[in-house]
Order: sequence, then structure tokens, then C-alpha cells
Amino acid sequence: MKKKDYKKIAKNVIELEIKALKKLKNSINNSFNKAVEAISKCQSKVILCGVGKSGLIAAKISATLSSVGTPSFSLSASDCSHGDLGSISKKDVLILISYSGSTEELKNIIKYANRNKILLIGIMSRKNSILYKASDIKLLIPEVTEAGLGIVPTSSTINQLCIGDALSVATMNEKKINKKDFKKYHPSGSLGVKLKTVEDIMLTKNKIPFINENSKMKNALKIITSKKLGTLVVRNAKGNTTGIITDGQIRRFSQINQGLHSLQVKTVMTKKPINVEKDTLAIKALSIMNENKITSLCINSPKNKTIGILHIHNLLENITQ
Repeated sequence: MKKKDYKKIAKNVIELEIKALKKLKNSINNSFNKAVEAISKCQSKVILCGVGKSGLIAAKISATLSSVGTPSFSLSASDCSHGDLGSISKKDVLILISYSGSTEELKNIIKYANRNKILLIGIMSRKNSILYKASDIKLLIPEVTEAGLGIVPTSSTINQLCIGDALSVATMNEKKINKKDFKKYHPSGSLGVKLKTVEDIMLTKNKIPFINENSKMKNALKIITSKKLGTLVVRNAKGNTTGIITDGQIRRFSQINQGLHSLQVKTVMTKKPINVEKDTLAIKALSIMNENKITSLCINSPKNKTIGILHIHNLLENITQ
């Protein structure tokens, strides 16, 4: 029996959805700006609601907004008619999603929002719909051809999802949310690992093996042995970092110099060691260490004072979890 090949169907679905997204792109107008401004200025919560597949899209958009610093949750349209309307306050921004804009289950929510003067953003595809007429901000997305008998919600839900992503990213931009802020909302999982900075994992304060550049190497050997990090950070009298010494460097130097113990640290150290600032991504720090074939990295302040040190073993433990 010949196996069926569904690649043609897959490509057709994708082609229809690409066409839908192109139509959506061309439909973006000033209403989008108004929606972003309203969401950004919201003093309470952004609440999303839809019916059926649109309800699932609403939940996803809500999760994305929350993940980029805008408190949000989604409501079940049917539950709103049985008490959940009490979850919506006058300071909230309400976003209703409906392809037709005339979904029966949304009517009570629309009436409640209008009666209580709750800002309503409508995402719909028809101008003659209830949702379009009732919305304070109207995001009219184009009518599109659905895949699967021309009726299965596919192209339309892709457009709803995309407009939600666009609103989330634009709001994030308006609120000036950066990677450091984003990390606060994603402390765990693969995103949390990717967003870790050297500040999150560096050794600080008394764990940093410091030594003055005028000290004798005899003292340097004692410190590097006691700290068990294989590295010494060298400072001058002002506390500025001037160099670094590693145990490998000491071994190589001792092979060619019998009087190592009596030498000053500054004659042995590597001057101007490679360093990064505390907000450098841990993954970037690993790349720097690999490129320069080093096992320790100084984390310096803008005034060239070492505030932390990062060892490759500790780094690998934290970014391969």
C-alpha cells in the first residue's frame, strides 16, 4: 500500500497563513499606536477574553504581556456571565478577541465594559460587528482564507496571535523593558540560563584572592594555595586592578627563575588582564574565556576595580543546568 504524502497539504496551510500575515502587516494603522499607549499607561491589569480558539489565543497573549512586565490575565467568556465580570475593574484595560466580532458570549462583557467605562480594545475582522462598534480602540484585522475546508480557524488565529505578539513587544519597547528586567520574570528554565549575567554567579568580596603588586611572590604562593582558585588578582595601592597571576603562570616562571620567592608580584603578573562588567551575559563571558584560552575572568567596575571573579568551572556549572 502506497504511503500518503501530506507535504503538499502542509505547504498549502503555511502558504495561506503567510498570505494572511502579509494582509495583517498592511492593515496596521494608528489604532495600533493607541492600543500600545493604552496598555502601557494601564495602572492596573490588562485582561483578555475570547471564545473558543480566540480564547486560547487570548490566554497566550496575556501570558506574553505578563512575561514582559505588564500584569495580565485571561478570562473565560462563559464564566464572565456567571460572576467573573467582578474580576474587571474600572482601571483595567480589557481586550476582547473575536474574528466575527459578534460572538454571543461576548455581548454581556461588552455591555459591562461600556456601562462601567472600562477601556475596551477590540480585535475583530468585521466593521459591522457589535465588538467593532462598542470598542474604544478598534484593531480591525483583515478577513482571510482559512485552511481546512475554508472554515477551520487557522489563518485567522495566526493573525490574532501575531497582533498580540506585536502589542506585547511594542509595549515592552514603550515601557523600556530590557534584558535585565526580562530576566526578573524568567528566573528558571532555559530562558533563565540564557539571561544569567556574570553578576549572578561571580565570586565576590573576601572570596576574591587579592594581592598588592609590591608584595613578594612568597606571599602570593601562600594566598593562591589557601584560596584554591588558581588565580590571584593584583592591585596597586589605590585598589585598582593592575594584573593577574595564575598557578600555571607561576609554574612556568619557576622553571626559568630560581629566585621566584623573592621577586615582586608585579614582575611576574600579566598586566592589564581581560575583564568584563557585571551585566555581561554569562554565555558571552564563556565565549571570551574560550577565545582567549583563559580559565578566570575579572569582573571590574567602570573605575577598574575588581568587584568579582569568575572561574570557568563555576561558570559551566551555572549555564549547563
